[in-house]
Amino acid sequence: MGAIGHYHGGYWLSINWKIQHNTLHHSFTNVHGADEDIDAGNLLRFSPEQEHLPFHRFQHIYAWFLYSLMTHMWITTKDFKQLIGYKNNGLLEQHGITFNRAFAELLFIKVLYYGYLLVLPLVFSPVAWWVTLIGFVVMHFALGFLLACVFQTAHVMESSHFPGTDEEGNLEHNWAVHQLMTTTNYAPNNRLLSWFVGGLNYQVEHHLFPNICHTHYRKLSEIVRETAEEYGVPYNTLPSFRSALRIHWRMLRKLGSGADVEPAMA
Repeated sequence: MGAIGHYHGGYWLSINWKIQHNTLHHSFTNVHGADEDIDAGNLLRFSPEQEHLPFHRFQHIYAWFLYSLMTHMWITTKDFKQLIGYKNNGLLEQHGITFNRAFAELLFIKVLYYGYLLVLPLVFSPVAWWVTLIGFVVMHFALGFLLACVFQTAHVMESSHFPGTDEEGNLEHNWAVHQLMTTTNYAPNNRLLSWFVGGLNYQVEHHLFPNICHTHYRKLSEIVRETAEEYGVPYNTLPSFRSALRIHWRMLRKLGSGADVEPAMA
């Protein structure tokens, strides 16, 4: 829970989350160059719009290890890169925060985070220092891997569309239809999994109704599915988390091959 808590304290971190997740990801889901959740640099190809490199043909194998490094990146370099990027794009100014204030708060939060999760245990724990250090590293390996599996299986899928924008930055479809075309649910009948991931297996409902508590997603999903069928728009759902992982693996392989990727019905 340490890395998650790291993203919920402080003004800059709330602005960071608002820009990255609420604005960019939830507004421009699966749009190459806008949605940072499908931007893993050159190492992973999450979108057919991204440049294909020869080593991507192995990404369905090595991606799972890189997933385990995700929160390690969050607590070291990602915040600083995002801060600079948002400054250059004018997003900090739009949200009423200066670069100097954001940078100072970011440094403070980093010191606080490492202090209570690493330094204090190293100083006061009765176990050997290397046990504490290994525990910290393993915690982030597990956290990064689990979070990546939960999120990537919702968007980098065979049923997913990867729309672009016009010259003015407008989407091809309206916002709600865009969310339905780019998002996939899984394991809707697995209440234990739904509790464990906080309802994030209902990603369609999470995207359409981010202000509604996740405990309502199960019943809400029935209404959304019926409405989608009525208007002839996709409602992508898979029966289990295992099937979602399998199809995500298959999608990684397709994207890695460089072949054309056409959305399939989930």
